[in-house]
Amino acid sequence: MLQYITNTKCPLSVVDQVKAVLEGGCKWIQIRMKEASDDEIKKVVEEIKPLCAEKDAFIILNDRVALAKEIEVSGVHLGKTDMLPSKARIELGPAAVIGVTANTFDDILGVRALDIDYLGFGPFAFTETKENLAPRLGIEGITRLCSEMEENDIKIAKVAVGGIKLDDVEPLMRAGVNGVAVSGAIAFADDPAEETRRFLEKLTPFEPKASDALND
Repeated sequence: MLQYITNTKCPLSVVDQVKAVLEGGCKWIQIRMKEASDDEIKKVVEEIKPLCAEKDAFIILNDRVALAKEIEVSGVHLGKTDMLPSKARIELGPAAVIGVTANTFDDILGVRALDIDYLGFGPFAFTETKENLAPRLGIEGITRLCSEMEENDIKIAKVAVGGIKLDDVEPLMRAGVNGVAVSGAIAFADDPAEETRRFLEKLTPFEPKASDALND
C-alpha cells in the first residue's frame, strides 16, 4: 500500500506530481497543501479527479474536512490538532477514509475505539515536508508501536510516514506496518513516475495474497 503525499516545496506543480505518480501506478493520493486556500485546493482536485478516476485511484485531503465533503473526495488525514476523528466521521459518513496521525502508544489508545481506517505512524525520519516535527520514531519506534498494537489486539491499519526512502520500505514492512506514505523521495526524484514504480515494486512482496483473504 503506497500513499503519495503532495509536496508544495517541489518544483513540480501538485497537478504534475499527481500525474507522475498515477503514471507510476500509485492508487492513493493525499492532497497536502497547508498554505493554500480552499479555492486553490478545489482547482487542483477538479483537475486531477478525472485522472484519478481513470486510473482507479482515490484522493484524500490533509485536514480540510468540510472541503473534502464539499468536493466529494474519498476522505481525510487528520493530524493531532485537526478535527476530532469522531466528528469527521459524522461529517463525512460511513464510507469515507479517515486516517489519524500517531507517534505514541497513548495516541493509539486515544483513538482505538473510534471508527478510523488507518494510523499514520510518524515521523519515521527527518522530513522537510512538515514543520514542527514530533520526535522521530525510527525503525525501533515503529516496531515498538506495531508490537504494542499486536499485544493489545488493536486491529487498525498502519502506515509509516515521514522521510521514507526506497531502502526503508522493506524494514518498515517487516516491522509490521501495512504500507508507507511517501512525499519528498518521489517528488524530488529525477523521474517521479519511475520512482513510484520502484516503491511499488518494493511493496509487492508484502501484498496480501488471495489465499490469505480466503483463510481470514
